[in-house]
Amino acid sequence: MKGHTVFPKKLQPLDRAALLLIVVLSLLIGLLLLGGSRTAPRVRDFTWQNKQVGAEDTAFILTFSRPMDQASVEQNLRIVPPLPGKFSWAGRRMAYTLESPAPYGETFRLEMRGARDRFTSAENEQNRMPLYVGEFRTRDRAFVYLGVKGEQEGRLVLQNLTTQAEEILTPPELVVMDFEPYPDGDRVLFSASDRADQAQGFLNQRLYTVTTGIQIQAPASAPGQRSSNSLWPERAADMQPPGQMTQLLDSDAYQNLKFDLAPDGETVIVQRVNRQDPGDFGLWMVKPDVPPQPIETEPGGDFLITPDSSSIAMTQGQGLAILPLESNADSLDFLPKYGQILSFANDGSAAAMVQFNVDDPTNPTRSLFLVTNQSTETELFRTNGNILSAQFDPTNRMLYSLYTKRLPGDVYVEEPYLAAMPLPTAATSSETAEPAAQKVDLLQLPIQRDLQMSLSPDGLGILFDQVTSTTDEADTGVVRSNEGRTIADSRLWFLPLEINENGRPIPAQPQPLPLEGLRPRWLP
Repeated sequence: MKGHTVFPKKLQPLDRAALLLIVVLSLLIGLLLLGGSRTAPRVRDFTWQNKQVGAEDTAFILTFSRPMDQASVEQNLRIVPPLPGKFSWAGRRMAYTLESPAPYGETFRLEMRGARDRFTSAENEQNRMPLYVGEFRTRDRAFVYLGVKGEQEGRLVLQNLTTQAEEILTPPELVVMDFEPYPDGDRVLFSASDRADQAQGFLNQRLYTVTTGIQIQAPASAPGQRSSNSLWPERAADMQPPGQMTQLLDSDAYQNLKFDLAPDGETVIVQRVNRQDPGDFGLWMVKPDVPPQPIETEPGGDFLITPDSSSIAMTQGQGLAILPLESNADSLDFLPKYGQILSFANDGSAAAMVQFNVDDPTNPTRSLFLVTNQSTETELFRTNGNILSAQFDPTNRMLYSLYTKRLPGDVYVEEPYLAAMPLPTAATSSETAEPAAQKVDLLQLPIQRDLQMSLSPDGLGILFDQVTSTTDEADTGVVRSNEGRTIADSRLWFLPLEINENGRPIPAQPQPLPLEGLRPRWLP
């Protein structure tokens, strides 16, 4: 209406109260932002708290209640005993990645006091983080070996160095031929024959699992890491006493020869031959809740499952083929110059392979090669004897090998050695490269034919055996060497591994163990 004046509407009591509350809260928020909170920051979660970690556990994560001043956390974090590592951050989460696996058989204490959040000044001592203490431990230092005397003869024996406990795992009526621990160390896969059949020279080995009595309380798996839970129905989370056996594969229609357990613990590959038709010879796959299935491939020899548990490397013809774990699949790769594969790096980045050199027929030699997934091939050393085994250390920076040299003379005699080789850190070419570092012979061993070594999962020591065999036909022992000779005696030894400041291995004095056995293998 023309000439009409509109007056502001008067605020109601409820509106005035709401407006006042908004003003007060705004002032409080401003004061908090300017002066900081009066409560100290704290650790909300520590992924290794009260857990038992292994070599595959490479990093832990601390989650804080608020964004932290990174430098103050890194300066105040302390691990006892010390574990060198590197820090990385993502918001309120701090990751600490170890430079090398934590030594097995120890308890560690994590302490932190005096760290501050991002909004607290360095001069403000009141709101600094109070003492936080976390604790974790590593797996037991334990291994399994094959007994050679008394009640242990032909039976699997568990030796726990951390708890000083010893346990015979397999029954007296079985003679163990070969064995391989599962990834969690809670059981062992093994092949065995009846003692009566073994004494008469019959090849009738079946495949079993047996529990060790060890239960791992591992941290939750990070993305891309192996889970600690297995799908095998007999591998329940509840702790089982040692010596509980399960038969995986019989030998009624097929003879079971070599086998390999996949790194994920879910698949077993077995080399089998039909008892009625020797031409029916090849690989079989054994998986949980599924009947054993043959894998149809071209005939081959020695084989090894790859670290991703999805394929195998197998000798075929004049080389090595990488084959998927399925029937009639095309080869993923073929390496014609190599006649044997010894081991893979735990991350699949490289493999140790043997080349048989025939350039001089009067003096044949063998070369150990490092072959990477970037197609780099590095000859580490060559010998006129044999290359028996090779294992990568857990950091993949060192390769340990058991090899022999042929001694001069008319009689063929091989002298065994344990050696270490620092490995190149990066591939620079797809062509064959020169050795990155010189081989170091750690130990010259007594002359013997049947010899095995096992590198500890934390990379701090090697177990090996010293075997005495006999050709006495009257000897009734059931434990035999790879050549079929009866094992008269065998002692176990431990070689500590030392690395100098330049990353070079240092020869050390081996330590005899008060154990009579052979083929020792560390639990992971």
